[in-house]
Amino acid sequence: MKLEDLKPQAGSQHRKRRVGRGIAAGQGASCGVGMRGQKSRSGRPTRPGFEGGQIPLYRRIPKLKHFTVINKREYTLINIAKLEQLAPNSEVSLESLIASGIITQNDGDLKVLGNGDISIPLTVHASAFSASAKAKIEAAGGTCVLV
Repeated sequence: MKLEDLKPQAGSQHRKRRVGRGIAAGQGASCGVGMRGQKSRSGRPTRPGFEGGQIPLYRRIPKLKHFTVINKREYTLINIAKLEQLAPNSEVSLESLIASGIITQNDGDLKVLGNGDISIPLTVHASAFSASAKAKIEAAGGTCVLV
């Protein structure tokens, strides 16, 4: 077998359609694109995304850095540095923090963040913990309880 003997498998390639070669050829005169209108002209295809003069989709959608999250989780945030002023071995929850005045308003479920250090053991009840906060609380002898 030589390189010039290679050819595609039978039926795998269609022959090129020759248009504008008379009525008997099947694609004569208007070449299958109709008689009038924008799509029958030379240089025929419109650019990608063109919608006939209507503002196209890529210009209609907002060009923001991100779309707003529909069901966003709102948290009441507290750093473990603020928990240092509590009594050792006490139960910490959102209600107890509001009662003690450490947190002034309820913005949603409690989330504990790891900024600062803690040296007293506490039992913290919260909806979420950052990885560093959980590690620091457990290193101080406390426990983290997910609500």
